[in-house]
Amino acid sequence: MTRVVHMCAAPVIPRGPRGTDRSPRNGIYATLAADTRAKSGIRTMVGMTEPINPPPRLLMGPGPINADPRVLRAMSAQLVGQYDPAMTGYMNETMELYRGVFKTKNAATLVIDGTSRAGIEAAFVSLIEPGDVVLVPVFGRFGHLLREIAERCQADVRVIEREWGTVFTPAEIEMALVEHKPKLLAIVHGDTSTTVAQPLEELGALAAKHGALLYTDVTASLGGNTFEADAWGVDAVTGGLQKCLAGPSGSSPISLSAKAVDVINSRKSIEAGIRVEGDAVSATPIRSNYFDLSQILDYWGPKRLNHHTEATSMLYAARECARLLVDEGMDNAVERHRLHGGAMVEGLSALGLTVFGDQSVRMNNVVGVQIPDGIDGDAARSTMLGDFGIEIGTSFGPLAGKVWRIGTMGYNARRDAVLTTLAALEQVLRRGGVTLTAGSGVGAALDFYE
Repeated sequence: MTRVVHMCAAPVIPRGPRGTDRSPRNGIYATLAADTRAKSGIRTMVGMTEPINPPPRLLMGPGPINADPRVLRAMSAQLVGQYDPAMTGYMNETMELYRGVFKTKNAATLVIDGTSRAGIEAAFVSLIEPGDVVLVPVFGRFGHLLREIAERCQADVRVIEREWGTVFTPAEIEMALVEHKPKLLAIVHGDTSTTVAQPLEELGALAAKHGALLYTDVTASLGGNTFEADAWGVDAVTGGLQKCLAGPSGSSPISLSAKAVDVINSRKSIEAGIRVEGDAVSATPIRSNYFDLSQILDYWGPKRLNHHTEATSMLYAARECARLLVDEGMDNAVERHRLHGGAMVEGLSALGLTVFGDQSVRMNNVVGVQIPDGIDGDAARSTMLGDFGIEIGTSFGPLAGKVWRIGTMGYNARRDAVLTTLAALEQVLRRGGVTLTAGSGVGAALDFYE
């Protein structure tokens, strides 16, 4: 008799009569075995050695989204050595492609191995020394994240806050710059928790006027909304692949101005194991080795400092994400997101849903709508996923349980994805007791497209 070995202790499964097949695959015993495993939260070794086979999903939330098949194909390419001429060539190409994505001439344009949060941490830990004043204007969940990371870098963090769904005026930010005199102004561009984007066009000049560097997180906005690093005077910017860039989470594009690089290099300290005579050693080094941009820049630069081993498959993905956007044209990509995002908003409004936030600054790629009275928001999302294979998002903080967030971004910024989502949501709302005109959401979106 074959025994099924569990990873940990489990309740005893009832055995059948002597001489019968008591395998967990046999009749009632299969049901009992499955029920026991389900109740105890146990997976068998057999189950864990099966190939991954994710269910089909249309990811129409605030991210992540379905990766472009071309990005997935790029990730499946064979690995090469980290200093193979092909590899360093791909690295150089990736740097140049992201200069096009960020609209910058910054030499220090590359990707950080890790999720979008890795890029934020690398920028902060490399730019901030303990005691530095950092100004963080907060208008959503991810402004609080910037505050959290800056505090962990032992910065003296000063915060100004806005009601969620609104953004700051340049005058409000300049007033705070005058009052707090920060070394760094750190602000989110597009905050998916509120679906609105902070205008940045004037902030770079204001920060420079008051002696500060400007950092911005564009994880949610890059590729789907206009962004111009050089024209706007941005000193440090980081993003992620999993939204408008149509890739998986796991790589964080970053670009740094010459001023930012000077600040970073003033603390350069090459680690002992790879240090040679004449290399910098600082008494106040950057307080992370992994996220030490002074060494990472040398890894990506002509020195090819042996700081780490690049995550090759993620580099392939990041390169392909940027290649697709540059090939499409950044302005065209923004227009694509504006078109399909606009169609989604029109369709949702036609279903009787109230759009959340200041629509004059809404991101092109994600919209928030208030959950109708009488509808269980989480139950409706579960029905969307279970019956239609479509994922939409909830929200955080003061908006938790009050707002759905629906995205049209990256590979899913497409007409068919918009219409399918609207048709499915209509059925969920109807079965939840919402009175609406059949086909109104899809019809309004089609009218918008025309």
